[in-house]
Amino acid sequence: MSYIRTAVQNGIGEIVLDRPKALNALDQSMIDDLHDTLTAWGDDDAVDTVLVTSASDRAFCAGGDIRAVRDSAVAGDAAAVTKYFASEYRVNQLIAEYPKPYVALVDGAAMGGGLGISVHGEIRVVTEKALIAMPETAIGFVPDVGSSYFLPRLPTGVGMWLGLTGARLRGADAVAVGLATHFVPSDRIERVAETIRSGAGIAAALADHRDPVEATLPLRKIADYFGDTNVEGIVGGLRGAVGDEWAEEMLALLGAGSPTSLFATARLIELGESSSLAECLERELSTAEKITAHPDFAEGVRAVLVDKDRDPSFAPATIEEVSAASIADLVG
Repeated sequence: MSYIRTAVQNGIGEIVLDRPKALNALDQSMIDDLHDTLTAWGDDDAVDTVLVTSASDRAFCAGGDIRAVRDSAVAGDAAAVTKYFASEYRVNQLIAEYPKPYVALVDGAAMGGGLGISVHGEIRVVTEKALIAMPETAIGFVPDVGSSYFLPRLPTGVGMWLGLTGARLRGADAVAVGLATHFVPSDRIERVAETIRSGAGIAAALADHRDPVEATLPLRKIADYFGDTNVEGIVGGLRGAVGDEWAEEMLALLGAGSPTSLFATARLIELGESSSLAECLERELSTAEKITAHPDFAEGVRAVLVDKDRDPSFAPATIEEVSAASIADLVG
């Protein structure tokens, strides 16, 4: 059984993500099927454009199948962990270099791995129902799927803010910071899809949706507080913002993350600013292999996705206890 459905008509190759009970979380079979389909269509003259949609009304793709990765890590099956991430990142690179227009319609949650199969594409259409996030630090992991490449290329501080806090963006804000290219109201997204499927072209489908969107993000605050690459400096600045409710909310989000993951994430983003996507993906793979063996990963996934008590016991428990040497070992 495949969790993706495919069809080719009028020059459009459509991939429908169809694992609704898991909010289209990418398991190994989905990743392999995506790779094989995209590879075949890249050389297929019958396909001019790739369209990626979801069969779920709740999610585009909620991320990777992290529970399965945790099971492999806990069982000591490092080979399965490496296979999963290496094949996922191979798909991310394939999308980024795809020889034909690649269009993702995001009308729901797109987190973690969901960004990996959308952000790297040429056209990323979002609605007000879109929910964009990289929430990995809360599960003792790090933002991956090439995010250490695209996050530092967002407006000042935005990438670090998203990567460290797991903060969620709605559709219009995703367009405003560059993670999406077009905003379409949810009740009109199917019309856009049908126009593309008809072969009328992407330009015709999006002709009425090219106006600038209004961001609601506090971009100046984000730049002020998260324009640094030093986790302790970021936290110190937020702690010093007495009476600032937004700063307090950000401290709470940071406090929910694994301290080790926070430092590893900041280092990945810092290095990614001057790296190619291929270099970022290679570095992320090395880090993923190591951090999934760290106790914080099994504990974080347990707390958020397994037992769902949201009360992980991370070790070290505070950012002050994290050693520079431990982060250097995780992020080469």
